[in-house]
Amino acid sequence: MTYGRAANGALPGLVAYVRGGDIYVSRGAAETRLTTGGGYARPRWSPDGRQLAVLRNGQLWTMRADGGAKRRLTTRPAAGPSWSPDSKWLAFSSLSCTGGPGVYRIAATGTAATPEVLFPRDCRGQDLPVEQPVAPKQSGSLTDRLRVDDAVAWSPDGSRVAFRGGDCDSVYDACLSIGTVTTGGEKTVAAYGGGSLETSGFAVVPNWRPDGARLTFTAYQKGETTADDQPVHQVEYDPATGAKRTVGGIMDREMAYVDANRGVLTGQHAGGSWIVVLGLADGSRTLLHAGSQPSVQPVTR
Repeated sequence: MTYGRAANGALPGLVAYVRGGDIYVSRGAAETRLTTGGGYARPRWSPDGRQLAVLRNGQLWTMRADGGAKRRLTTRPAAGPSWSPDSKWLAFSSLSCTGGPGVYRIAATGTAATPEVLFPRDCRGQDLPVEQPVAPKQSGSLTDRLRVDDAVAWSPDGSRVAFRGGDCDSVYDACLSIGTVTTGGEKTVAAYGGGSLETSGFAVVPNWRPDGARLTFTAYQKGETTADDQPVHQVEYDPATGAKRTVGGIMDREMAYVDANRGVLTGQHAGGSWIVVLGLADGSRTLLHAGSQPSVQPVTR
């Protein structure tokens, strides 16, 4: 692959990303380290661009954009958070009343807030599962780690949340869903194994385009034959039509949108993971910094 190098100010807002278990931010050639000590994962910018939600040792925290005022929201084990459009709530994944992954929301401000169930719908109004110890950090190959990544994505209009699993888990071996917040209804976006599907794989780490017209996610497929195999790759999905297309290259993952024309994702370069700015129309690739799990700061005007 051919890469360019980012100059300072190459992007309109900061990109937050993880390297060595700590959070960094950058717009181009220069970068700033926000945390020390490790244990951080899945940074997500608030829609107003003033805060970051992060996982810290498997629990949900927030911090200011400069890394200050760190605050833990819940001791319940959590996976990849996502902000509501008004920055008042955070959605995250944790154990549900069914024993599988569920989606909760919790107030982003205040103290001692209690999470509320969003999905599965049938868990709404029931007692929350007893808090479990935070599981050890997942080991194994990249594919094994991604397979169980429960990052969620709240749509820009606040009406939907995309998440791994859902009601489709009762039919398929692995699946990705879009759930409607008000009704609790779900739509299956991608599915693997079971339900007459002779494939295995996963679709994880969803992310909405700022206008809500596209959803992107990381996918992997093992087909009936080697011709049907699809290594880790990035998919762009049209919720209105159901159309899908692959963007980027092999082993690209975890894309976040800058706008309709660019995304920032984790790619492979020089034997490691790098943050890459991807041109969605022309496939151009610009290296930012070594790291993974990017999130793009919204630019408010």
